[in-house]
Amino acid sequence: MKISICPDKPALGTAAAEHGARLIREAIAQHGEAHVVLATGASQFEMLEQLLQAEIEWSAVSFYHLDEYVGLPVTHGASFRRYLRERFLDRLPGYKSFLAINADAADLDAELARLNGALAGQRIDVCFAGIGENCHLAFNDPPADFDYDQPYLVVDLDAACRQQQFGEGWFETLEAVPTRAISMSIRRIMACEALILAVPDERKAKAVQAAVEGPVSNLFPASIVQQHPDAGLYLDPAAASLLRPVHG
Repeated sequence: MKISICPDKPALGTAAAEHGARLIREAIAQHGEAHVVLATGASQFEMLEQLLQAEIEWSAVSFYHLDEYVGLPVTHGASFRRYLRERFLDRLPGYKSFLAINADAADLDAELARLNGALAGQRIDVCFAGIGENCHLAFNDPPADFDYDQPYLVVDLDAACRQQQFGEGWFETLEAVPTRAISMSIRRIMACEALILAVPDERKAKAVQAAVEGPVSNLFPASIVQQHPDAGLYLDPAAASLLRPVHG
């Protein structure tokens, strides 16, 4: 894992976006198209804003959704589908496709089958993601299932994860935060050609420390990224504050 400690959140977003843009351009040059997983949440604001400015042939890019709350309609302010469309997709000049997670579908099993069929055997060139306060990767909260072999699964959200979503202001009350989500699985994330993790803020420092310096454990799901052959972790000083100086 390559760790970059940036002076502030805007610089973090710029560096992560530039890295991702380079990989997307390389994929288009090699394959004629690129396949990209998009993440959401407060940690991705600056990165997505900078990625919009990149010189990329967007019409050759297919996007995939990392996770979504079960039962939350796209009209809700916390919907990740809404987030991605308003903050990124609708601001592009055009793109090839977007595989959205319809986690408010009446038949979740059918929706999972649709998603898993769409990703079966599909190369993913770049996966943008973050790390949760509880060290989750996507919505794979601890103890995460490292062995599940399908692209997407339904997961239960733990108390720390739900508290984070409330604390970031996405919901009016803690009780309003959904208790389940559809998430890309750990194994599918790890199968992506490259991972770019943008992780700002002091509230993520303990999770970053566990992910970088701790043992690989499903109790700290993001620690699995230590085993990825091409992962870039972008931090601001606050998020990196508990790391040993060697990582600076």
